[in-house]
Amino acid sequence: MTSPPADLDLLLSGLRLKHVPRAGWQRVGIHSPESVAAHSWGMGWLVLCLCRPPLDLARCLALATLHDLPEVVVGDITPHDGISKHDKHTLEARAAADLLEDRPELLALVDEYAARHTPEARFVRDLDKLDMALQAWLYRDLADTREFVASALAGVESETVRDLVAALHTRLG
Repeated sequence: MTSPPADLDLLLSGLRLKHVPRAGWQRVGIHSPESVAAHSWGMGWLVLCLCRPPLDLARCLALATLHDLPEVVVGDITPHDGISKHDKHTLEARAAADLLEDRPELLALVDEYAARHTPEARFVRDLDKLDMALQAWLYRDLADTREFVASALAGVESETVRDLVAALHTRLG
C-alpha cells in the first residue's frame, strides 16, 4: 500500500478542528462548547453578512476559514493559559508552517491574518471578536459570559462591529 497523497493528509489535519473545543467556554463551565471549526464557520457567516466593498469578500472568507488552523496542533490557547502573546504567536506560526508547508498560498493567508496588515485581516479579526460576543450571548444562560463581551468590546476597531458588540454588552448588563 502506498502512503496517502500530501493533500489527503492536509485535508484530514484541517478537519481535526471539528474536535478541538473552544477552551474559553470550557473554562467558565460550558460543558459541550462549540468547536474551533464551528467558530470558524460562524466567522464565515459573519463575513457573508457584514463584508462590504471595498473589502474583498473571497479573501475575508479565506482568512476566516484559516485563521485558527494552527489550533489543530497547538490547541485553543487562551489568555488564561499562562502563555505570552509572543509565545502563542510563535507556536501558532510554527504549526501553520508545518501544516501548510506544501501550500504557501494558504500559509500566506494565515500569516496575513496574524500580521493584520491588510484591511481584510483587520476586519476578520474584528469578526473574531464579534463571534465571541455573539456566542457569549448564546451561552448567557449557561454561565456568566459578560467577560467575553467586554473583552470583545475592548478589542474591536471597526465602528460597525463595535456597535454590534456594544449592543450585546448592553443586553448582558
